[in-house]
Order: sequence, then C-alpha cells, then structure tokens
Amino acid sequence: MDAISQLQEKVNTIATIAFTTIGTLQRDAPPVRISPNYPESGSGPAPAAAPNPNPTPTPTPTPIADSDADFAKQPKLMSAELVKAAKQFDALVAALPLSEGGEEAQLKRIAQLEAENDAVGQQLEKQLEAAVNGRIFFHLPSLLPFKSSHQIREGAYANDHYGR
Repeated sequence: MDAISQLQEKVNTIATIAFTTIGTLQRDAPPVRISPNYPESGSGPAPAAAPNPNPTPTPTPTPIADSDADFAKQPKLMSAELVKAAKQFDALVAALPLSEGGEEAQLKRIAQLEAENDAVGQQLEKQLEAAVNGRIFFHLPSLLPFKSSHQIREGAYANDHYGR
C-alpha cells in the first residue's frame, strides 16, 4: 500500500475511534446533575396513578458494580487507543519523502508532465486521423451503427446519431 493510502486509512481509523468513543460515552455515561439549582426532570409532583387491579411484582434491577468499573476504565482505554492511532499517523507523515527543490521545482515538474501529456495527446490525434483517413474501422454493431469514413469526416454521423 502506498504512503497516501496508508495515511488515508489511518485518518479513517482515527475518525472511527473518535466517533466510537463519543458514542460510547454518550450511551454509557451515568446521568449527572447540571447544577444544584437546576431541578431534576420528573422531580415535580407526580400525578395520581390509578390503582392497578392486578398488581404484579416488578423486578428491581440489581446494580452491577462491574459495569461501573468498566465504564470508569473505558475513557482511559479509548483515549489511549486514539493517542496511539494519532502517533502512528504522525510517524507515517514523518516518513513521507520531502519534496526536492521546493515549489519552483514542483512547478517545473508539473510543466514537464503537461508537455509530455500534450505530446502523447498529439500522437493519439495523429493515429486517430490515420485510422479515419486510412479507412480503418472497428465495427461494433451492438454499440454503434457502421458508418463510412466519408460520413464521419463530413459530420453526417454526428448529425444523424445525435440529431444535430
């Protein structure tokens, strides 16, 4: 895998860890009172409930001390995992090769590549002209109707096919 793909993969890993951490904390955190002056929800007078004609005992949930201990450990474990992934990302960035010569060298290289691209494009144009003028056709009946070189050169094919 190339360096850029590794960096992208590490960014995805960091994002996944961050979202998972936030979601887990939102889901598992016990409720905390915002302020002692702020009333708790549902602390107002309870409406009078109608007596239940068939009372059934409601099981009371037993508090599990282990889950509280696990929750206390979770943020530390998740933050350690996030820091580890960030350090791995930093190591990948540090391993990237430095650009040689700065911005001017990069611009020169870009111009060089554009010139090569233009040269290849011109070669392809010449080959296309030679194919059309030399009456070399590829007959693809399932895709396009077969046209003669004269019709293609005169634009009849485009006019017929695209309704121009």
